[in-house]
Amino acid sequence: MVMKRAFLTMGLAMLMMTVSAQVNTYIVKTRTAQQKAFDAQQAAINEFASQADADAPTDFISQNFRFYSLCDWKEGMKFMVMPEKYDLIVRTFCDAATGKEVSSMSLRQKIMIYRGNTVSSDGHSRMNFLCQNDNRMYYFEIPNGSFDDYCYGKLGVPTLAYLGDVDIAREKLMGKKLYTKGTIYRVDTEYDGEGYREVRVPKDMEVTVTQVGVGSRSFPVKIIVEDENGNEFYQTFALSKTNSGMRDDEFIVDSLKHTFYGSFELQDAIMAVDKNFTSYIGKVIHTMQPSKMITKGDGKDRTVNVPKMTTFRVDQAQRRPGTPYVTLALTEMESRRPYYRDVLFTHPDELAERDARLDDYFGYIFAMGEGAERQTSPEARAAIRQGRVILGMTEDEVTLAMGEEPNEIVQGSNGKHDWVYYRSKGKSLFVHFGRDGRVESYETGATTTKTTKPKKKTSKK
Repeated sequence: MVMKRAFLTMGLAMLMMTVSAQVNTYIVKTRTAQQKAFDAQQAAINEFASQADADAPTDFISQNFRFYSLCDWKEGMKFMVMPEKYDLIVRTFCDAATGKEVSSMSLRQKIMIYRGNTVSSDGHSRMNFLCQNDNRMYYFEIPNGSFDDYCYGKLGVPTLAYLGDVDIAREKLMGKKLYTKGTIYRVDTEYDGEGYREVRVPKDMEVTVTQVGVGSRSFPVKIIVEDENGNEFYQTFALSKTNSGMRDDEFIVDSLKHTFYGSFELQDAIMAVDKNFTSYIGKVIHTMQPSKMITKGDGKDRTVNVPKMTTFRVDQAQRRPGTPYVTLALTEMESRRPYYRDVLFTHPDELAERDARLDDYFGYIFAMGEGAERQTSPEARAAIRQGRVILGMTEDEVTLAMGEEPNEIVQGSNGKHDWVYYRSKGKSLFVHFGRDGRVESYETGATTTKTTKPKKKTSKK
């Protein structure tokens, strides 16, 4: 009977924790682990959340996320109890009404509102909290010395994740475009738990913030993002480092990813541009957007569509007389082919010219550093430098060889497809890809229709 009652109590406790997680808006999960009811609730919360400011500050983190030492805590600051394994053994809080220690698990995911510090009748310093969930008072008894001694030692209250950072991150980041700066992120594997698996994603990939919630005491802010294919993943951060229990010099190596700039970069921050355009000469940059550029082809200049994540070296930068535009001479790093692009180094909003466009702004088109890593075979590299398509090339290699994305894509059967490049005098190049995603044949023919008989055809034998 006692055993049965114990199991029943445990089951009720787990049920209560599950219900608590469903109504707690600070607990967020990647959608693969969420239930429909939580999805609907989160959608309502996201709709209510205010949109991020249009103009991000120069230093987004330092200007929005203030560090509060224990000495600076103000009444009304909100925290959530997020116990780790050690916290289940060493209890953090006592019930103010009874003076008895309370299990950290029973307070898990409950919101604590700071109510200042006092000294008990026996001379012990306490930090007082009102639990928003049960409206009861709890306290954390400082182990040794006075409150001032404890707070000036840069210590904190175990288990507590600071919710002020979460609220600010929601206000400032929901719906924002970010770029990944790392390659390892996380996906939830449990709805009511901290289980996760690591996933690998490309660096410098554009993502959108879909949810912001609580992480852990060490890394209180959990930011969930979504890529263009609808895949969600997340990272947890110590933004202000308030009560994180970690010093600045501890955020190195693997912990660096738990700082915002160690995992993400704001699109607005990337678009900050040095108006001294000569400072970019010799630097490596990559396209963040597909962009039209001029390159050499068939012995003459032609305009091509360069895909995003293409890497260039800036060779020259020269002002066009009488205009705000600067002509960049670029070398594509894989094919070594020269390209030219007229860009603005002053944001169009700051210019009087009515025809100045955002898609000509350097910070909109380019970002610093290398773009996508591309693997090419020795045979393909030789053909790429000559601007030729050869059998066995991948889509990436064809794009590099042609210097642009195709003008048209025709889907076939059994995973096969064709790329069409329009050429001069009404001609086109048709590149046929097999099921393995490699070139199995190519041919030239009339631009108007693919079914026109080709003049020349090369295929696998």
